[in-house]
Amino acid sequence: MSRIDETRPFHPVRIAVLAVSDTRSLSEDMSGAVLVERLTEAGHTLAARHILPDERDQIAAQLRTWVADPAIDVILTTGGTGLTGRDVTVEAHRDVYEKEIEAFATVFTMVSMKKIGTSAVQSRATGGVAGGTYLFALPGSSGACRDAWDEILKWQLDYRHRPCNFVEILPRLDEHLRRK
Repeated sequence: MSRIDETRPFHPVRIAVLAVSDTRSLSEDMSGAVLVERLTEAGHTLAARHILPDERDQIAAQLRTWVADPAIDVILTTGGTGLTGRDVTVEAHRDVYEKEIEAFATVFTMVSMKKIGTSAVQSRATGGVAGGTYLFALPGSSGACRDAWDEILKWQLDYRHRPCNFVEILPRLDEHLRRK
């Protein structure tokens, strides 16, 4: 059963937040604000925060810049995960991923089903790994960001979470790059 082991120390991770929107400014980015609030309340560090338009090449370039930054452990994007022609965040993520975390999308869909029913099928939330960094693409709704954080990421980004979590394997994500 999933639980927090209070005998283990908490290890804060450094998280960057990227909002993807053609219409909002950073000050109007409520979903990004939700993520910043949640991650800092949990004890993690906000490493960077930006907003970009729905342009695949720009999004992928920002993701690669942050993946290459040793001061960033996790990247959360919000927006651009839907089905419309301008929704290209998922494609940008997949341009960068070395490995996709398929179960993230599945678990996110399960969480969403409880909240919005079958409308959950319209989300293409995704997760992956590149260069020793975790990347997660979340929908642009504040509620979806809250659900992703509260039901999945809060737990998986806590070193004390048992039986396992993302933080404990963070140092090994790029071991294939060091073994050459």
